[in-house]
Amino acid sequence: MAKAKTAYVCNDCGSDYAKWQGQCSDCGAWNTLSEVRLGSAPSAARERFSGYDGGAGQQGKVQKLAEVDLADLPRFSTENSELDRVLGGGLVPGSAILIGGHPGAGKSTLLLQVLCELANQYEALYVTGEESLQQVALRAKRLGLPTDKLNMLSETSVEQLVQIAQQHQPKVMVIDSIQVMHMADVQSAPGSVSQVRESAAYLTRFAKQTHTVLFLVGHVTKDGSLAGPKVLEHMIDCSLLLEGGHDSRFRTLRGQKNRFGAVNELGVFAMMESGLKEVKNPSAIFLNRTQEASAGSLVMVVWEGTRPMLVEIQALVDESHLNNPRRIAVGLDQNRLGMLLAVLHRHGGLHTGDQDVFVNVVGGVRVAETSADLALLLAVVSSFRDQTLPQNLVVFGEVGLAGEIRPVLSGQERIREAAKHGFQRAIVPKGNLPKDKIEGMEVIGVEKLSEALEAI
Repeated sequence: MAKAKTAYVCNDCGSDYAKWQGQCSDCGAWNTLSEVRLGSAPSAARERFSGYDGGAGQQGKVQKLAEVDLADLPRFSTENSELDRVLGGGLVPGSAILIGGHPGAGKSTLLLQVLCELANQYEALYVTGEESLQQVALRAKRLGLPTDKLNMLSETSVEQLVQIAQQHQPKVMVIDSIQVMHMADVQSAPGSVSQVRESAAYLTRFAKQTHTVLFLVGHVTKDGSLAGPKVLEHMIDCSLLLEGGHDSRFRTLRGQKNRFGAVNELGVFAMMESGLKEVKNPSAIFLNRTQEASAGSLVMVVWEGTRPMLVEIQALVDESHLNNPRRIAVGLDQNRLGMLLAVLHRHGGLHTGDQDVFVNVVGGVRVAETSADLALLLAVVSSFRDQTLPQNLVVFGEVGLAGEIRPVLSGQERIREAAKHGFQRAIVPKGNLPKDKIEGMEVIGVEKLSEALEAI
């Protein structure tokens, strides 16, 4: 009997090696190489991956781009506006969607709700490998979902479930989860690099050839990234991450990759007794401020995907008794906080070298864009001087190293969103001043950090 060949694949970048080594030479990650047993049946592998792109009868045929037949595959709604927003407008037939999240975030609950609603219009199949059918039925009953039309299947063999799916021809199919699926000709255990990669490739090929919308549920690691080989994210069309702590009833669904829409789109849900409910106006939940104004608190407007969102930022500046004062940022980049404090010292005349600085974005929101720079510095100044800022003030703008205030994307839409929520005064970059006056809103345009400090 021939000896089985093995290789070692990096979980982060997908590079393969003949021997195990502690560090990946391509991406530099440590302890990420996992053993993969190579299959011994090349003919079966060629048959399994033939027609992977779903173009039946077009393999090996060269065509001009203008001659490609643009098949009409219209999107259809999930009956959930927040999920449709993150997906770019709805579901595309033949697409593979990967949803990840921490245990208890609500991945299975969200997909069960969506499929129970879609089953009223389309053929839907929910494949569970981690739970029994009785457990899923109990959850659906507790949530009050319609269960008379949704097809259920408890199976972990990829070949078996694809054979059953070919008989029922579902329009939408959920695999919960990809880590427990396995293929017979792959010798490693379920959840290993080779099993996850081969199972995902087989299921994605089936989805594209039959124009079935495929949802794959994925686990996450301790640092919040999707578990399994990095190549898994390259196979699928859309990667979503469901975030939310156990101490909060709100969940955020963020798009990290989307071949059919914008990335970094954000959907907000609230975990209720009846399941995950859409939050149509997320600014309202993140602006639940106290009645009494306090120093170091300020509202800023950030841009998430295709819409503006108002969030509150808080800063606390306190005298430090350490040789190295602490710089802690929750929801913001900690390195950028240190840089902005240096700009504040150089161009604003405020020295915080002997002060501990703590910054927090209320509601657990993570802000990655630079439009929060000006609001962060004004909140720090407010806390340092123990000076309260007006409750009706909103701020946004990028701060450069020379102390200049740079304009940001979609400035006028941000100002209009603040005006809709009752804010009457705004400090914005001069390049973002609206052409037409907004009723009830006083907009102050600034070019330098010193001008912004004078405005408060």
